[in-house]
Amino acid sequence: MAMQERAVRTRTSLLRAAAAVFAEEGYVPSSLAAISKRAGVSNGALHFHFENKKALARAVEDQAADAVRRLVQPVHGAETGALQAVVDATYGLLGSFLDDIVVRAGFELGSQHALGPEARMLHVWHEWVDQTLHRAKAEGQLAPGVSPGDAAKAVVAVTVGLRVLAVGDPRWLAERRIAAFWELLLASIAAEPGRIRVRPRSREQAHRGRSGARRPTAAAPRQDPARQ
Repeated sequence: MAMQERAVRTRTSLLRAAAAVFAEEGYVPSSLAAISKRAGVSNGALHFHFENKKALARAVEDQAADAVRRLVQPVHGAETGALQAVVDATYGLLGSFLDDIVVRAGFELGSQHALGPEARMLHVWHEWVDQTLHRAKAEGQLAPGVSPGDAAKAVVAVTVGLRVLAVGDPRWLAERRIAAFWELLLASIAAEPGRIRVRPRSREQAHRGRSGARRPTAAAPRQDPARQ
């Protein structure tokens, strides 16, 4: 049992270290040596858990995608309706860009197309927004003639764009700027724009990513006490 717990800790440390390195340096320039050093483990321990850099990056992307799925769960069934759920979820995602290194790394890996399209964090986000806006249309919350798919693309494009701009200036993720975007978009897509809240109800909701994007867990780690 102690060996398994140590394997879990080692794998978790490697994932956190890899996320930090990928977020700071990008996928291509990063090295396994830098990741193992940051995690405080040997290269042998790293290769025991992950065959190569691509496998490690894929694990980080999977963790980031899972974080987004957890983030949208609390708002998916919100009584306020599907369109409000999308507004609220954008605050959670953009807050996670600031607060969670795994989500930041998932964004960097996905935007660089380093690993192909499968299970990318941005794909998960786009898919959820698209599905939820189709639900908003079914609920009669979208204005006549508005395409849920086109509206979803606009939401994803702006959330990605705000993240890119925030690399140089974090003020792009300020609540007032997110609210201004929603005021502009809702005027075009919502059947009743005045019924949709453009700001989070609480600071906790604005930073839902802190609790929604949990630290990566280590599923079924291999055990090798000699190499931990």
